[in-house]
Amino acid sequence: MMPDSKKFIENLSGAGKCIGVLTSGGDAQGMNAAVRAVVRMGIYVGAKVYFIHEGYQGMVDGGDNIKEASWESVSSMLQVGGTVIGSARCKDFRTHEGRLRAALNLVQRGITNLCVIGGDGSLTGANLFREEWSGLLDELVQSGQISEEAALTHSALHIVGMVGSIDNDFCGTDMTIGTDSALHRIIEVVDAIMTTAQSHQRTFVLEVMGRHCGYLALVSALACGADWVLIPEMPPKDGWEEQMCHKLSENRADKKRLNIIIVAEGAIDQNNKSITTELIKDLVVRCLGFDTRVTILGHVQRGGTPSAFDRILASRMGVEAVLALLEASPGTPACVVSLCGNQAVRLPLMECVQMTQEVQKAMDEKRFEEAVKLRGRSFENNLNTYKLLSHRKMDAEHPHSSFNVAVLNVGAPAAGMNAAVRSAIRVGITEGHTMFAVNDGFEGFSKGQIKEIKWGDVGGWTGQGGSLLGTKRTLPAKHTDKIAEQMKIHNINALLVIGGFEAYLGLLELQAARSKHAELCVPMVMVPATVSNNIPGSDLSIGADTALNAITDTCDRIKQSASGTKRRVFIIETMGGYCGYLATVGGLAAGADAAYIYEEPFDIRDLQSNVEHLTEKMKTSIQRGLVLRNENCSENYTTDFIYQLYSEEGKGVFDCRKNVLGHMQQGGAPSPFDRNFGTKIAAKAMQWISKKLKEFYREGRVFANSEDSACLLGMRRRALVFQPVVQLKDETDFVHRIPKEQWWLRLRPLMKILAKYKTSYDVSDSGQLEHIVRLRAKDISAI
Repeated sequence: MMPDSKKFIENLSGAGKCIGVLTSGGDAQGMNAAVRAVVRMGIYVGAKVYFIHEGYQGMVDGGDNIKEASWESVSSMLQVGGTVIGSARCKDFRTHEGRLRAALNLVQRGITNLCVIGGDGSLTGANLFREEWSGLLDELVQSGQISEEAALTHSALHIVGMVGSIDNDFCGTDMTIGTDSALHRIIEVVDAIMTTAQSHQRTFVLEVMGRHCGYLALVSALACGADWVLIPEMPPKDGWEEQMCHKLSENRADKKRLNIIIVAEGAIDQNNKSITTELIKDLVVRCLGFDTRVTILGHVQRGGTPSAFDRILASRMGVEAVLALLEASPGTPACVVSLCGNQAVRLPLMECVQMTQEVQKAMDEKRFEEAVKLRGRSFENNLNTYKLLSHRKMDAEHPHSSFNVAVLNVGAPAAGMNAAVRSAIRVGITEGHTMFAVNDGFEGFSKGQIKEIKWGDVGGWTGQGGSLLGTKRTLPAKHTDKIAEQMKIHNINALLVIGGFEAYLGLLELQAARSKHAELCVPMVMVPATVSNNIPGSDLSIGADTALNAITDTCDRIKQSASGTKRRVFIIETMGGYCGYLATVGGLAAGADAAYIYEEPFDIRDLQSNVEHLTEKMKTSIQRGLVLRNENCSENYTTDFIYQLYSEEGKGVFDCRKNVLGHMQQGGAPSPFDRNFGTKIAAKAMQWISKKLKEFYREGRVFANSEDSACLLGMRRRALVFQPVVQLKDETDFVHRIPKEQWWLRLRPLMKILAKYKTSYDVSDSGQLEHIVRLRAKDISAI
């Protein structure tokens, strides 16, 4: 956008507007974060915000169910699962009389803007309410319940929806609020079950939620490397029973001590007949005689604290929803704020609802392939990746290539690296290549620590943290002679490097050394994996989500410890080198009061103003503070300095504690997001390698010397994009090891607004209502 067309939050006013916020239908983790964001953003722009308790039932019943919200009333909600304002399925609202009573209750309080957080049923109900609104007001005027003047003042009802549903069954959004947290619950259970199953050589059949949508089953199967998955969108072909049993026994023959089968509760066969966990258990016991147990996860998936992803998603959606309501005119259709890639978008509500209903219709009519396509590109890619990685073909079925591909980890370990390696190895074998694993990065490469790796060698790698291949920060420049020699010895035709900033520098160095060593003239691709999320050319990197969850969990515990002592401020130091991603986004997810980062210089006056802000906060009912500091944000304003300054300035008002999180941010089992992201991005990288090997194969050898033969595969806004590393040089600050432009800096004003700071917030990206069909076209190359 041109500078003169920029839009800032300070130019938008909500004065005189009343916003009602409600949660409806099934609860989902993250709903509270959305409610908190709507309330605080609404108050920030000068609007009045009302809680509508118990969903539509509270709107119909009125009275104390509709209460004005204050800034403090949404404190401590961020980390709570479910919905604090209550949700109920409401029969009354389905009747005309019920909607008439609801309209009266809203008009009496001046509410003409509704923010509805729920599933497609709740959002459809809201749209019907909006369409009937003027008719309902006419009826209320005729019956003398409201004046004509009141009807005129409240003549238009504006509606914005946010999708809160753990099933991720709503078309038009990549992720609905609650889905990521539900995946966390499932993966926690699967990881725990795997240890007991391994001890006893058992088969476990797990039922997960998803009556009409198999997203949870599919992604959890992808994230834990399940042997078999059954979902409603893709019923197994006739004879699946024998195929499944053959696969299970084959895995046992490969010395795998356990089997995991994941079933969506709505799983069906080709004849629309239900496939239950008991049916599968009986089948496995009858045909194979394996010790088999069933676990039904049930409402565990809805419970617990929301993940970092869901908190950030819900906070961003809540702010976007308020902006949409501020900009709405009487003719604006009801819209849904949703996520595409890592971008917030607005879509017409009814287009999304119709598309969602079309999926169900296609399934009812047994048009299953169409149903998968209608679910969206993300769902289809998950399904294709699962098929690619789980079903091992016989060697004779593989296309045979004479190519050798090496995979290595470079830089610091990041959770999700092993999932990426497993994916790359298996896709490579499927494509017919011979796969080699390199231990200990470029250093190990130069020493010849290279061995062939087979399909079964990477079994069970998905859920393991760290780097099983071993990783070092050593750069290749000093070892290029030896690396070239090893590439010649093992006849390596392509390289896949999974790692952080050192991997990026390493690829640049290898490309520069091509003029001296013909062995390095092979296709090379890098997949970003670092907790710091500081790689140019990619908005996200493998490992960052796991680190964010570690930060968020710790901050939750620290905040809880302050609930007893009161009047306490915590200073927490996060990792990230010079990149402030973890401090900023962790701050947004944990509800921090401030986050100090290198990218946004600060001085003693800023520190003083933060202390004054916290002093004011201690006068309210929220008597605790949370301040995050990136490890390299300032040479002189160290964690100790900030701690001592806050302690001195806050004397008599609050006391201080400090905490350095350190390497716990790098450890632990990878989050579902990192497992899934690592799996899909590495599969795509491997397919690129196969394409390039064919392209650069000339006269019996591979020779790749062009710029586009050494690429980085990164996520840019809505899509995965291959970019030549040489072209990324201009985007890089090599001294501080960060990209010159970083998308997440746009989230900083959001964190400040939600912490009650007056700030400038560029909302130019908001406000374009897209259409779902257009979105599908853009979505083609997305994950």
